[in-house]
Amino acid sequence: MVEVQEPEMKITAQEMAEAAIPLRYRDYCAHLLVPLNKCRHRSMYLPWKCEDERHTYEKCQYEDFMRRSKLVAQIREEKANAASK
Repeated sequence: MVEVQEPEMKITAQEMAEAAIPLRYRDYCAHLLVPLNKCRHRSMYLPWKCEDERHTYEKCQYEDFMRRSKLVAQIREEKANAASK
């Protein structure tokens, strides 16, 4: 079975509070949200600005989703194996 490793937090709770990141966005990709929000603020949220930052953040979100999906699948498989024994 593949071991799914939890990534490390690259930003502290204090830094997230200083950057005014809402609690629901304080995940493993929060370190990428800080520069994205700064860029959005500088460019007045123009959709064609900050594309690199947004892409990097969304990619991180996707990879985190895939990691959690694998973890759920692994837990379900372990439960199924335990139930069949």
